[in-house]
Amino acid sequence: MGEMEAMYRELGISSQVLAYGDKIEKELKSRFDEIDKTAEYNQLKVLHAMQKNKVSEACLYPSTGYGYNDMGRDTLESVYADTFHTESALVRPLLACGTHALAVALAGNLRPGDELLSPVGKPYDTLEEVIGIRPSKGSLAEYGVTYRQVELLEDGTFDYDGIRAAINENTKLVEIQRSKGYLTRPTFSVEQIGELISFIKGIKSDVICMVDNCYGEFVERLEPSDVGADLVVGSLIKNPGGGLAPIGGYIAGKEEYVENAAYRLTCPGLGKEVGASLGVNSAFYQGFFLSPSVTAGALKGAIFAANIYERLGFAVTPDSKEERHDIIQAVTFGTPEGVIEFCKGIQAAAPVDSYVEPEPWAMPGYDSDVIMAAGAFVSGSSIELSADGPIKPPYTVYFQGGLTWYHAKLGILMSLQKLVDKKLVTLPE
Repeated sequence: MGEMEAMYRELGISSQVLAYGDKIEKELKSRFDEIDKTAEYNQLKVLHAMQKNKVSEACLYPSTGYGYNDMGRDTLESVYADTFHTESALVRPLLACGTHALAVALAGNLRPGDELLSPVGKPYDTLEEVIGIRPSKGSLAEYGVTYRQVELLEDGTFDYDGIRAAINENTKLVEIQRSKGYLTRPTFSVEQIGELISFIKGIKSDVICMVDNCYGEFVERLEPSDVGADLVVGSLIKNPGGGLAPIGGYIAGKEEYVENAAYRLTCPGLGKEVGASLGVNSAFYQGFFLSPSVTAGALKGAIFAANIYERLGFAVTPDSKEERHDIIQAVTFGTPEGVIEFCKGIQAAAPVDSYVEPEPWAMPGYDSDVIMAAGAFVSGSSIELSADGPIKPPYTVYFQGGLTWYHAKLGILMSLQKLVDKKLVTLPE
C-alpha cells in the first residue's frame, strides 16, 4: 500500500472506492486542463480590476459607525463593477445572503402595480416568500407587485412563444435564475441568457433584466452582465467570496438600478453613502482574488461527482459530459436513504464538525424537510464542500463547493463510501 492510499484509508476510504475514483479522475485530465485555463483568464480579469482601481493596504482597513468615506468599501465596489463590466456595484456585509441580495434588488426596482416575470419557471424555494407565491409578511405581493411565470419546455429550453404572450404593459422586471435550484432542469449558459435577454428587450426594451448569478460566477469567461443583463446578483458565501468572505452579497449593473437597490438596503436619502465595513474588507478582497481558482476546484469536483454516480446508474444533472455553467451537481437517488447517506459522507469529509451526522429538518423557507451537510469555516458557505436536498420525490441531492479540488475529491469518495457501506451502491468489479 502506497503513502497516498494509506492516508485515504486512514480517513475511511476503502481501496476499492479509491481505485474506482482514481480511474475516473485519470479520464478527466483534459477537461480539468480546460477548467484551469478558464480560471487563469478570470484570475487575470480580477487582478486587472484590482490594479486599475489602485487597491492599497488602506483599502483593507475597517470602518465603523456610519461608514462615511469608507475607501475600502467604495474601491471594492469599483473592482466588482469593472470585473463584471457594469456601471456600478453594491457589495456589502449588510446583505445577509443571496436571497436577501435578490430581495433588495427586486424591492428596490419594483413599485405597486408593476409585474415581475420569471421566464424560466419556478424560482428557488426561498424566493417564493419574497415574491408572495407562498404568503409571507413583507412580500412583494403585499406591496401590490404581481407575478407570473412561464414554464420551460419539456426539453428544458425557453418557451419563447409563452414569454412573448406573458410580457405586458405592467411587466417591469424579468428575473432569470441561472442555476437550477432544487430542480433538475439544466443550468443556463451565459450565451443562452444573452439570447433570452435579447429576445425580451426586442419585445419591451425598457424591461429590467436581472440575473440570479448564484453559483455561476467565474465558471465561464463571460458573465451575464457581458451579454445584456441590467443587474446581476449573488452571494459572497458562494463563488465570489472565495471561501473567505464571512457574509455578504453583491448587486452589480446599471447605475440607476444599483442605486435603487441601495436605497432599499439602507434607506431613502442615504443609499450607498452609509454602511460600515467593520472588519470584513480584507476577507472580501482576498476572497474575490482567490475566487477564480476556488471556483475551478469546485467545478472539478462537480464533474468528478457526475462521472462517479452516472456510471453507477443514477440520473445526474448535468450529465457526465455536458459543458458546465455553474458549480452545482444534482444526483437523483430515488430514495431518501440515498440522499441522507450522501450528505453524511460529505459531512464526514469536512474539516469542521466532521464527527456530526446531519439529519433532515424543517428549515425555514422550504416546503419540506431538508438535509444539509456543511462542515464549513463559514456557516452555510456553499462554495465550501457542501450538499443538501429536500426530502421529497424524486429524492435528489445537490452537491457543490470545495475550496480545493483535493477536498472536493475526498468528499465525493466519502459520499460513495457511505453508500457502499449501507449496500445502497455496488461498485463494478
